[in-house]
Amino acid sequence: MEIEEQVQAHRDFFETGVTLNTGYRLGVLKHLHRVITDNEYRIAAALEADLGKSDHESYMCEIGLTLSELSYQIKHLKSWAKPHRVATGLANFHAKSFTVAEPYGVTLIMSPWNYPFMLTMEPLIGAVAAGNCAVVKPSAYSPNTSQLISELIDRCFEAGHVSCVLGGREENTELLEQQFDMIFFTGSKAVGKTVLEKASRWLTPVTLELGGKSPCIIAADANLDIAAKRIAFGKYLNCGQTCVAPDYVLIDAQIKGAFIEKLLPCIRNMYGENPLENDDYGKIINQKHYDRICGLIDAGEVILGGERDADTLRIAPTVLDEVSDTDPVMQEEIFGPVLPILTYQNIDEALDFVRRHDKPLALYLFTKDKELEDRVVEEVPFGGGCINDTIVHLTNPHMGFGGVGASGMGSYHGHESFATFSHIKSIMKKYTWIDLPMRYQPYKERNDRLVHMFLK
Repeated sequence: MEIEEQVQAHRDFFETGVTLNTGYRLGVLKHLHRVITDNEYRIAAALEADLGKSDHESYMCEIGLTLSELSYQIKHLKSWAKPHRVATGLANFHAKSFTVAEPYGVTLIMSPWNYPFMLTMEPLIGAVAAGNCAVVKPSAYSPNTSQLISELIDRCFEAGHVSCVLGGREENTELLEQQFDMIFFTGSKAVGKTVLEKASRWLTPVTLELGGKSPCIIAADANLDIAAKRIAFGKYLNCGQTCVAPDYVLIDAQIKGAFIEKLLPCIRNMYGENPLENDDYGKIINQKHYDRICGLIDAGEVILGGERDADTLRIAPTVLDEVSDTDPVMQEEIFGPVLPILTYQNIDEALDFVRRHDKPLALYLFTKDKELEDRVVEEVPFGGGCINDTIVHLTNPHMGFGGVGASGMGSYHGHESFATFSHIKSIMKKYTWIDLPMRYQPYKERNDRLVHMFLK
């Protein structure tokens, strides 16, 4: 089926009204949960083929999080979908006011290759929960996972409800020429600009989940044992191919040496003395990204790692020291297993450094100082983050996940996913047994006093 015909088929299905029924939505979400559970090992195998992920990491970071999101949506969907009463002021006596969440209609979900299963399914779950139809476009860079996603979608959803488009740039380009009611894109800033530009033709609302250089600030009072372990986890998970991975460490110069003494053994303990021989350590997605990351490694700055294997597209966990803001590794999001360490002399310098750059998707702060915590949260713009940890904020369904400025717009996860794929319709029902005269002409002094009394 041609893409234009495919989109029209979704529009025809949406017009039937079947997705407006919350029972229908719950049924397909529960079916999707069963199908994912039944195919756990096939999904893990596809992720291993595309990214070299271990079964443990595949479940922890993709399959398990997707199932958890499904369970959360299923549990709360009925309460989210019903009308919600809100207050009505005396100026509108006698009336009641309420909001209703309605689906946008036919949505487009474009997902990346780094967490190809989770970052496709989680927004899809939100779209379906909110009552939309969806066209899903997974990445061509993760072909095994994308093919399996297409198969699972065909098994779980009726034709016209959800479908999958496979392919590369040509298919992406054609999809963006179609009129959708909402677009959800996860990927690079450059492609995000194109998505936003194309969506403007139809005034289509867009959610962009992008990335950027997420800083990890370590204060002088930080628990360095915990910091080393949690930064190593967050940075080298999925070989650094994580949009919220700590992109660089910004550490108080007084404790840099002590931190490095903790960090290097921690990395060795996690990944072994020969990480390239570690079966649980993944690979870079393709040759293009492998070459790009290798080009960011300055041999004179390497204090750990730097080893690589072009045949397997593997790069060992690497730490760079004595890095400056002008080095190539600081000019772009690394998106690989390379951690630069920069220093600051006082916290004002550190915060100014972060604020001078694009607003990051995530920020991590290691400190015991509550006052410093509050200051960073209040004074530094960023999408979300952690205090004394990395990455794990995105696993909490009670909080939205998203960027700001160059790192994205809009958010999802939990209720935010439902809200992102919904238009919240506001309605006031006025009763007819009374009709206050103060709004009607001819205006009178008594009515003027009433207006002043109600509206102040």
